[in-house]
Amino acid sequence: MIAAIVFFVLAGFSGYFFLLAPKDFPSGAAITIEKGTGLAEISNKLKKEGLVKNKYAFALYARAFNKSKKIKYGKYLFNEPVSVFALTGRLAKGEFGFKPIKVTVTEGMTVKDISELFGGFENFNKEEFLEKTASLEGYLFPDTYLFLPGAETQQIIDTMTDNFKKKAGDIGKDIVIVASLIEKEVPDSGDRKIVSGILWKRLELGMALQVDAVFPYITGSRKVLLEDLKIDSPYNTYLYKGLPPGPISNPGLDAIEAARNLKESPYLYYLSGQDGKTHFAKTYEEHLRNKEKYLR
Repeated sequence: MIAAIVFFVLAGFSGYFFLLAPKDFPSGAAITIEKGTGLAEISNKLKKEGLVKNKYAFALYARAFNKSKKIKYGKYLFNEPVSVFALTGRLAKGEFGFKPIKVTVTEGMTVKDISELFGGFENFNKEEFLEKTASLEGYLFPDTYLFLPGAETQQIIDTMTDNFKKKAGDIGKDIVIVASLIEKEVPDSGDRKIVSGILWKRLELGMALQVDAVFPYITGSRKVLLEDLKIDSPYNTYLYKGLPPGPISNPGLDAIEAARNLKESPYLYYLSGQDGKTHFAKTYEEHLRNKEKYLR
């Protein structure tokens, strides 16, 4: 209250001088407010860049109207002169002035795939992204996002992981792993719950999952070769029983729903035929016949 009274007294005597935009306002100026920057430092930066006439007037106004703790960090663009009132309002609301960039993360992308989408973002660091998402494979939710050009690496990661929590909810790691396998293994939505039931059944029986989709994740090559089946990797579901140590992709909601809402069936085997369809079998002998019929 006292700060507000002082502000109005100050404004009454010299409001135009302190609060209006400088005559030589640098239209087109861009400034970056780093996370954790204090009001004094922000005031100094605004004065140095010529965006305000008096740094103390800005700080006093921000405090008087409880804006100082609401300032959003990020990069701001000022295409035209603004008063202290308008400038402070923009900082408090996070109105950055830049046109957002649309980024689409598709179902089944890996963190490595996703890292390639942000090459045009000036504050994005690919190495930092890969390091920080090393344990987040499966949790970067596929969606269409709008990011400002100045979006930082951690902000991008947080946006996608927060979206995962919002859309997928609180689900266990095993569900995410199975969903990631289904996402890459089964293209048809109608077949996914059946395959989910087969995978969970195999786990229960102590069988190897034998999911071919793990090999591109292991080798980095889309083509799966016969010798790949012998690769000594914990992700090799032919050599090692149980689930791989982590997800092999970032699954969408359809695959996640299939993983946690399996469909019971008499089947224990399946394959993706050259006809683009999934073919199921109850016995290994029937599975071999399907191989002969749909993979030749």
